[in-house]
Amino acid sequence: MKKGKIIYLNGVSSAGKTTLSKTLQERLTEPYYWMSMDTFMYMTPKKFINNDSDENEGIWLQSIINMYYTIKMYSDMGYNTIVDDVFVDDYLPSKMLEILHDYPALFVQVTCPLEELQRREKERGDRDIGLAESQLPDLYPIDKTYDITVDTHANTTEECAEKIIALLDNPDNFQAFKKLRKQSIARTLINF
Repeated sequence: MKKGKIIYLNGVSSAGKTTLSKTLQERLTEPYYWMSMDTFMYMTPKKFINNDSDENEGIWLQSIINMYYTIKMYSDMGYNTIVDDVFVDDYLPSKMLEILHDYPALFVQVTCPLEELQRREKERGDRDIGLAESQLPDLYPIDKTYDITVDTHANTTEECAEKIIALLDNPDNFQAFKKLRKQSIARTLINF
């Protein structure tokens, strides 16, 4: 069975990933199921979401790892997905790459200027002010290995979606996960 495609959106809070996900779902001719880090994290009972202990952190981190296995399962069944995530260190990306490196995934950086992130945070009212700015220096991958970067401030959401859609028919465009996996293995061997 042909594996389902994965559009993997990565960017800081308020960059426009959720809006872009919904726009992609509307514009794509095939069904794409949307999965969000927030949805999986909040499946975890609230008392375990805090970082008060290593055990609690491990419990909610496992919910995110479960999302990667869910994406894999959907793809294995031939279903396409759009994933809305934010990587601010390399633990979760290394787990994700371990699970999904051989899958047809388009890795998309979703970005916009800091001033716009700050404006969106204030307008939304449901995010801690300064969250996006605090995530920017740690956004993984530091080397900017993506298949495509879209700027949701310089372009409309529809224009960003069209740029992504234009890449989906050519499997040669799905290279970032493979490159990042090789880099991860190389770092592991060097540190061994």
